[in-house]
Amino acid sequence: MGLRRRRKDDHPNHERWLVSYADFITLLFAFFVMMYANSKTDQERAQLISEAFKQAMSEGRLTQTIAKLVRREETPPPGPEDKPMLLGLETPKAPNQQVIELLPSLQELNEKLKKEIETGRLEVRLERRGLIISLREATFFPSGNDTVEPSTIPTLALIAAELKRTPNPIRLEGHTDSIPIHNARFRSNWDLSAARGIAMLDMFTNRFGIPAERLAIAGFADTAPVAPNETPEGRARNRRVDIVVLNEEASLSQPVQSAPAAVTGT
Repeated sequence: MGLRRRRKDDHPNHERWLVSYADFITLLFAFFVMMYANSKTDQERAQLISEAFKQAMSEGRLTQTIAKLVRREETPPPGPEDKPMLLGLETPKAPNQQVIELLPSLQELNEKLKKEIETGRLEVRLERRGLIISLREATFFPSGNDTVEPSTIPTLALIAAELKRTPNPIRLEGHTDSIPIHNARFRSNWDLSAARGIAMLDMFTNRFGIPAERLAIAGFADTAPVAPNETPEGRARNRRVDIVVLNEEASLSQPVQSAPAAVTGT
């Protein structure tokens, strides 16, 4: 029995190489993006670029994201009429919600509060949920009290001026260490942490004119430590009020204000 003669219309597939080529291009993009991120001196920006890259990879939007990141590096910061964008990744926004990128605010606060940051009075950082301005109790509150120290008002004024420049929702979070408190003023650490958030809310609304509808408070007591409570240093870091400027993604989980119902006559 002879060998089967090849049909004239059977053509070899010359396009198989495209699959391997596409994989190679994707890996090449990944390599250059990581090189780009590691070359930046601003570590906060590098971290955000890395997160944007990971999200784009998972959603199949690698090429578009890289192009937007490069364009964003070459263009000046957006004006008030420009379309808001968070690291080039477009996400749905709540109705009538305008939220801008928080990286410029981080850089501005790091410059204006350089002395306070270097002396450990406060900390400014970017997290996945937004911009965190962490106020240490030892500087801003007397021990076991919710009265804002008058000497810290100039620092709070600088922070308030930057908060006014962004439309983002703000959450004021009170935190304590793990040592229980119980006195005539506060029954527990929950009361103290919430009271300090309220004290900051009063300061920002009544003294600095930030709209109350942008603000919310939360008391966490000792449930969200940033350091071990076994040492005096760790407990000192945990006693704090965090001013959280929510980014676009985090703000979508906030309650949306509804329009007031129209009053109709009978």
